[in-house]
Amino acid sequence: MASHKILVIDDSRVIRNMVRDMLPKGNFQVLEAKDGVEGLNCIRQERPNLIMLDFLLPRMSGWEVFQHIQSQTDLQTIPLVLMSGRREEVTEKIPEPFEFFEFIEKPFEQKELIEAIKASMAKARLPRPRAATAAAPAPVTVATGGGDVEALNQKIQKMQAEIDLLKKQMGQLLAFVKQKMK
Repeated sequence: MASHKILVIDDSRVIRNMVRDMLPKGNFQVLEAKDGVEGLNCIRQERPNLIMLDFLLPRMSGWEVFQHIQSQTDLQTIPLVLMSGRREEVTEKIPEPFEFFEFIEKPFEQKELIEAIKASMAKARLPRPRAATAAAPAPVTVATGGGDVEALNQKIQKMQAEIDLLKKQMGQLLAFVKQKMK
């Protein structure tokens, strides 16, 4: 039995077969799902080592599947390659740079697919920020004085500036790593 599982979630049988044929022969099993619901069930049951996810799917969109994966700590570490024929449909919902997954535009060649898989595996190993609930500031009560609220707002602004800087630095780091992987 194959030790590695690759899940291809795409409503097009042609794309699923194309991906299967482009993958190098090896010690892995290619699983297929034709819609988002089937794909999510397969993720839960099979725990694949790699997910190739079409962005536009019936029953449950690739965007919804993506959101579910990102909300589950145990699923976030699975390398993910998002596929779409139109990059702008993806960037409407997920701003670039894509930090924790790789994107490939359809149609693609075998070399592009292999590079996207390698990049997704590297991105899946990147440390993720802590959950937003842990970083959320404590709620301010009505009894709190105006000075306390202003101090909290200043802290929030400072933290947001630090977050923006970290995002920029992460984007630069990812661009550098991508360049070195070519």
